[in-house]
Amino acid sequence: MEELATPVLDNHLHLDPERGRGMEAVDEFARLGGTHLMIVNQPSWKLGVDSTDPEDFRSVFETTVEIAADATERLPGRAWPIVGAHPGLISRLIEDRGCSPAEARDCMQGVLDIAADYVGDGRALGLKSGRPHYEVSDAVWDASNGVMKHAFSLGAEVDCAVQLHTEASEDLTEIADWAEERGLAPHKVVKHYAGGRLAGPTPSVMSNKDWIETAAESGDSFLMETDFIDDPDRPGAVLGPKTVPRRVRWLSEQGYDEAIHRAHVETPERVYGIDTESTLS
Repeated sequence: MEELATPVLDNHLHLDPERGRGMEAVDEFARLGGTHLMIVNQPSWKLGVDSTDPEDFRSVFETTVEIAADATERLPGRAWPIVGAHPGLISRLIEDRGCSPAEARDCMQGVLDIAADYVGDGRALGLKSGRPHYEVSDAVWDASNGVMKHAFSLGAEVDCAVQLHTEASEDLTEIADWAEERGLAPHKVVKHYAGGRLAGPTPSVMSNKDWIETAAESGDSFLMETDFIDDPDRPGAVLGPKTVPRRVRWLSEQGYDEAIHRAHVETPERVYGIDTESTLS
């Protein structure tokens, strides 16, 4: 197979070396031409953390940092950890742990404070936050928005991007405005699992052909991802680790080389301050 003449970044995936494919998935990604990964921490409950004490979430971040270090050794480029609180945690804290929405909000903000320490001292590259993509009460919605706004304040403080899980939308300008009000540039807010069009944050586009082609033709900044969850109980739930390199090859065949450079060189530098070209071995 002809080598790809470009860095290839999957902007959002999870790896679980204990229960899933782990480094085998990294090897598969690299074999197809992948070079760089943003490894997002697993939802805390998948790693056995079921607590209302933010300090207990450190183990989730430590695991993610270790996985990214192991992946870096197997990639032509490198992997970076993205750490924070999955927005679905609020429902677990309320329904399983008996927290009020305000108590759940405070816990999750505390988790983000610890995650920001990991970014601040260089162990992680960015934060993850967001709000539920499913129906919740007004009180839970408001509390979730409070968590997300806190993530933006922290992102501004430690100068990092914030990856978001949110509801599906083509217009999240209100969220981008909330970030800007807290000192975080809107382009450093990244909407995970985005379609090909998005107003406000930077879209991290799920790598099906239609959405990727829409993003490529837009001329706007975008990233590409699979949201690979590495869960043997949910095979095929989202896209596999081969997908981004395959889509980059397909985009090149369609003549979208400028868009490839935008997604895998220009936008990563703009959003994260990383150089995917100089970090290639």
